[in-house]
Amino acid sequence: MGLRRGLWNYRSIALIVLAPLLLLPLPLVIGTKEAECAFVLLLMATYWMTEVIPLPMTAMLPAILFPAFGIIKSSHVAKEYFKDFHFLLVGVICLATSIEKWGLHRRIALRLVTMVGVNPAWLMLGFMSGCAFISMWVQNTSAVAMVMPIVEAVLQQILKAKEEGCVGEDNPGLQLDVMKSERKFLCWVMFYTSVVLHVAVPQPGALSRCKRDLMMCKAMCLGIAYSSNIGGISTLPGTSPNLIFSEYLNQVYPNCNCINFANWLVLCLPISVIMLLLTWIWLYWLFFGSDFRFLCQRGGEQSQKEAAARKVIEEEYRSLGPMSSQEIVTAVVFVTMVLLWLTRAPGFMPGWASLFPHHMGYITDATVALLLGLLLFIIPAYGPSRKYGEYTHNAMISWDNFQALMPWKVALLVGGGFALAEGTKESGLSLWVAELLTPLGDLPVLATIAIACIIVTTVTEFASNAATITIFLPILSPLAEAIHVNPLYVLIPTTLCTSYSFLLPVSNPPNAIVFGYGHITIMDMVKAGLGVNVIGVLATLLAVTTWGVPLFSLDTYPDWAPLLPEFNSTAP
Repeated sequence: MGLRRGLWNYRSIALIVLAPLLLLPLPLVIGTKEAECAFVLLLMATYWMTEVIPLPMTAMLPAILFPAFGIIKSSHVAKEYFKDFHFLLVGVICLATSIEKWGLHRRIALRLVTMVGVNPAWLMLGFMSGCAFISMWVQNTSAVAMVMPIVEAVLQQILKAKEEGCVGEDNPGLQLDVMKSERKFLCWVMFYTSVVLHVAVPQPGALSRCKRDLMMCKAMCLGIAYSSNIGGISTLPGTSPNLIFSEYLNQVYPNCNCINFANWLVLCLPISVIMLLLTWIWLYWLFFGSDFRFLCQRGGEQSQKEAAARKVIEEEYRSLGPMSSQEIVTAVVFVTMVLLWLTRAPGFMPGWASLFPHHMGYITDATVALLLGLLLFIIPAYGPSRKYGEYTHNAMISWDNFQALMPWKVALLVGGGFALAEGTKESGLSLWVAELLTPLGDLPVLATIAIACIIVTTVTEFASNAATITIFLPILSPLAEAIHVNPLYVLIPTTLCTSYSFLLPVSNPPNAIVFGYGHITIMDMVKAGLGVNVIGVLATLLAVTTWGVPLFSLDTYPDWAPLLPEFNSTAP
């Protein structure tokens, strides 16, 4: 293991040195501002995709290289590293901190599970729905970390339940057994996951498991990992690519006021529901077979394993006790935040932001999130019975609680992306890319979008979601302008597809966490993830070509987007 770690570190150092040396001809030979900016872009893309140095430190490169190349002054670059996005992120994390601190997430997840029943298929749907709902409001990684311990407790009780025989038919073509040829590769991936990602990898339990039990564990774990990403796309603060896209749009197209929490939810919530249901059916078919009679059999006598699962869930729910005052306050703040987001500027009617007619555009979703996040630092958690002060802190959340959950590396990474986008604009690289991509206008628009979605979905399997969208936004935006298509028509589906990283444990942290429980193999995740990727891309294309068109006027070229010289009309 020490030798492998040494070789990995040596390869990382070699890549850190060789990447800029191989790209040096751009600034030295060509020497234009576009080439110098391309050098920064390609170097950052290489480091981000390989993660040879920490992602946030790679995001600092524009602050060093843009002033050195004379593209942007250092003082101007610094302004790009803190935007409205960061205020929204702070407010959302305040709410997520309170939800996790007072256990509201456990109550929501367990309640949803008890509503659907303990049949393996319905139990999987219940946990997937709970995880997806939680990930709409907190980070995907946090959602999985909250739900997975509950799932593991239920699975362990099911595995311990003694029942003669194994119900169900074998599915030899699709059961994804651990083959001998996979074991060596599996050990390497477990090493990579534990050493590079610092994720603890427990060994699989030694319990004797029949085929159907093993398949249930695999399906349940994969369902949790996938549902966190599926739920996260539903809301703007649900996942970092959505927030990055929203802030990029405000920066590059300042006159575009067509993206807000309400219309994004209208577009993406149906996508999440469709993906969640189809993913559930796909995983059931893949691991249990084609017997879907359970859809019509909600009642009936429960097996010993189902009774064991129900007992665990009921005990977990009873252990929570009655809903505490802290949970009620958190729930009220949560509902208030969502309602204020939905009604700020819904589009089809005047929102409450119109009450400030002289300050239109001044109030954003970040204003709401910060206000309610601040209240959580003020509202007493235990009432007047305890002293309220610095050393006997009595608020709903403390700074230490917040800081433990605040993803500072994401904040820095996103800031680097905004600086990079500004550099491509100032240097003229974005216009050069737009002219280069003009011939793509000869292809059908849907084909161009589909190709972009497939490319992004492929890249995001090997690079972090935030890094992927940060790299592609400055490329895809000029592409849309070059082919004279509404930029939202290209940017929205590709932003969503950035979250479809379902193939590998290292594709995103939720996959790594679930893989660490030891119930699934690499091939399980690859075979299941391929199907979910296809489902995601098709559902996204369906949405943007149907209800997305009237929602965002995607069939017209907007006046807030620049009109390139070679075009002289506003029709697509």
